Amino acid sequence: MFYYADEFNVSWLPTLRALWSPQGQQVMIPTPGQPYKRYGLGAVNYHTGETVALFRRRKRRREVAELLQALVDKHPTGTIYVAWDNADTHEDDEVEAVVRAAAGRLVLLYLPTYSPWLNPIEMLWRHFRREVTHCELFETLEALLRAAQDFFDRYNRCPQLVLSIIGSHAA
Repeated sequence: MFYYADEFNVSWLPTLRALWSPQGQQVMIPTPGQPYKRYGLGAVNYHTGETVALFRRRKRRREVAELLQALVDKHPTGTIYVAWDNADTHEDDEVEAVVRAAAGRLVLLYLPTYSPWLNPIEMLWRHFRREVTHCELFETLEALLRAAQDFFDRYNRCPQLVLSIIGSHAA
């Protein structure tokens, strides 16, 4: 299995982008009083389009280790390759403990520093924002997190769409 992985922000503040409105009228996007935030940690299988996404309050080494453990649990046999950036949260004793416990089945590959265009999962995050958070205000942070999880659940039922989004032409 070959995964690309990374973290992304899930902010209660709507992400803004250009949109159409009647001439002379400005569309108003309401915002909450507080910019509460959660973090998504995810991985996408480059060959199957299957995704694994976790939503947490923080994106520390512990949460990164949880993502790796979720991948190991999902694939009890075979080797799992994970390519991601050189963030300091990706190199730590907690992360190393998961790698050691996997007994050679988990191989971490590091992409060059400051090169997000090399990680196809960034395209999935962009698509996620367009579909879920652009110009949307959710009533509660919990409603936002439900919508975020629903996005990944829907796309896991149709992994060919994910492969199209990330630009995978793997056979």
